[in-house]
Parts: sequence; C-alpha cells; structure tokens
Amino acid sequence: MLIAFNKPYDVLCQFTDRSVPARRTLAEFGLPGDVYAAGRLDFDSEGLLLLTDDGRLAHRLTDPRHKQAKTYWVQVEGTPSDAQVQALGAGVLLKDGPTLPAQVQAIEPPALWPRDPPVRFRKTVPDGWLELTLREGRNRQVRRMTAAVGLPTLRLVRVAIGGQQLDDLLPGQWRVCSA
Repeated sequence: MLIAFNKPYDVLCQFTDRSVPARRTLAEFGLPGDVYAAGRLDFDSEGLLLLTDDGRLAHRLTDPRHKQAKTYWVQVEGTPSDAQVQALGAGVLLKDGPTLPAQVQAIEPPALWPRDPPVRFRKTVPDGWLELTLREGRNRQVRRMTAAVGLPTLRLVRVAIGGQQLDDLLPGQWRVCSA
C-alpha cells in the first residue's frame, strides 16, 4: 500500500512523540496503522509525504542511490535574481559538501491553502517563489541551499516525489495511490 498524505505545518513525520510537551504527529489523521513514512519532511515544512507498508518500496523511494526527484515550492525572502536561480541550479557549497545540480525556476505564487500560523509578512521586504527539484535529500537541504544564495526560506511545500503528486490534497488529507 502507498499513501499520499499532505503533511500540515508543525506535524512530525512519525506516529508518536516523546518530547514534553508532545507535538502533533501522524496519529491524529486516521491513517492505517500498518504504514510508516517513506522519508521525512521537516516539522516546519508542509506537503507531500508518502507512507507505505512495503519495505522494498520504502527503500526504493528513500535510498539516495535511486535518486528519486523531489519537487518543492519555496517561498523565499527577497526577489530571486537570475544569478541566484542559476547558482541553485548548478549546485551550491554547503558545510557538508556541494549539492548536486538541481532543476530550479522562479514561479508565480502558487494557489495554496493558508498556513497556520501565517508566514511573517513584511511590507519593506519582498518575497518570491521558486520551484526546486532535487535528487538527493540531506537534512534541511532546501533551506540551507536557498540561504547559501541569500534567499532565506519562509515557506516550504513539497509537491511531488518521483511520479507521485500532491494534487488537490488539503493539509491533513490522504489518499491511497498506485505504486
């Protein structure tokens, strides 16, 4: 079984949390009990999370050797310049080494659900949106990449993993997919 889930902001990608106070987890969304997350999406990120009960499928989706494409819509502080977009596309140097080249383009603000809490708005600082597709998955990689080129991330929404798309799922909704 493969499930596409729209993970809301401030929800852990696991079914339990031992921290105090406890944070929101996948347990509150009525997901089948025998599935687990195939990969991670940061607590402060939103969007497509795949869950499965099939270990081989989870391995194929998450193992870096398979280089599954992951596409994100990224709201950044500042207006992305052509040079910044090109730098992201070429790969940037992070503390843990250079990233692989990425597909990146500036996009118009996408039609998304409102985030709770809302993204901080500043009248004097413009923001922009990027569509970024990676084939690797380091810890907080997209945020670190955009910061490295001078565009701090304000909002991060994953919209695709391989052939699976978020489509019209709203935060907290899920559907069974064909693998």
